[in-house]
Amino acid sequence: MDSSEFFPNSIFDKERHLRYLSMMYENIPSQYQEQEINRLTLAYFVLSGLDVLNAIDLVDKEEVVNWVLSFQAHPKSTPDLENGCYYGFYGSRTSQFPANDDFRDLSHSGSNLASTYSALAILKIVGYDLESVDSEAMLVTMKHLQQPDGSFMPIHTGAEKDLRFVYCAAAISSLLNNWSGMDVEKAKEYIVNCQSYDGGFGLVPGLESHGGATYCAVAALRLMGFIEDDVLSKGTTSSVINVQPLLEWCLQRQAIDGGFQGRANKATDTCYAFWIGGILRVLGAQNFYDNSALREFLLTCQSKYGGFSKFPAQLPDLYHAYFGFAAFSLLEEPGLNPLCIQLGITDLAAIGT
Repeated sequence: MDSSEFFPNSIFDKERHLRYLSMMYENIPSQYQEQEINRLTLAYFVLSGLDVLNAIDLVDKEEVVNWVLSFQAHPKSTPDLENGCYYGFYGSRTSQFPANDDFRDLSHSGSNLASTYSALAILKIVGYDLESVDSEAMLVTMKHLQQPDGSFMPIHTGAEKDLRFVYCAAAISSLLNNWSGMDVEKAKEYIVNCQSYDGGFGLVPGLESHGGATYCAVAALRLMGFIEDDVLSKGTTSSVINVQPLLEWCLQRQAIDGGFQGRANKATDTCYAFWIGGILRVLGAQNFYDNSALREFLLTCQSKYGGFSKFPAQLPDLYHAYFGFAAFSLLEEPGLNPLCIQLGITDLAAIGT
């Protein structure tokens, strides 16, 4: 494809991005069919993106609420809360098996932590009162997903367990303002054990430090109250994690082209402008890296069709488009709503206005 189609812009083209998100809201393109099982997460990218762009009023909020609530799994009776299943939100219709005797073993197998986080975040974004959600079943059965080492599986039938789902559990608890569904101390211990010798965090203890995993660790600890916002200005000696090497590891992720990489010796990528940039903002180190160079890198990934691509001169995708918008919010682009970084939604949505 002719790279001139993606000639770098000098401005953040908000109107073009709004058209892109409006198109995605109406009809997700066919190339996303293989991600249908993550439909709620795709919807989160669209709706949170619109909120970041200060345009959430473009959607029918009541319609969104009804659609999201239709994905919630409900136990048939109170004893079912102890049957080992997780009663959160399904990711899509294909994972929402009918709850009848013929499908008794399958009726709740699609409900998972990641989709539950996406569902609650969307509801919060459109102004729905989360006290109206059936949170008891969600929180009681979330305990089934926490493992003895403090980590979480995303689904009751068994799966990988790592920092991504510890973060989801913390975000769900924070959004619902109820921490009864997890052992916070055990979760903290697991997160601390994931910090590597170089300061970053791996997805599980002993793995290579990774930008996404490090965000999950820092954001979860912030939500759980174990690290303060802007921790650098308040002293780091009493922190539960090693802040100084974490800061150094994050700052080393900015490459010569201005973008952030997710791991050492990897290519820069639009999404890490949020994953790494968000960590630095939480630490109070947003002025320690070259903001102008990061902005220039992101603009090389801005598509003439709206949205952002993973790398320069490629077609945009919804995932990187959303994190491009989020990164520009962190860079305080005029006209964008500021983010509650640890929840992944705007400040306005987080405080419920």
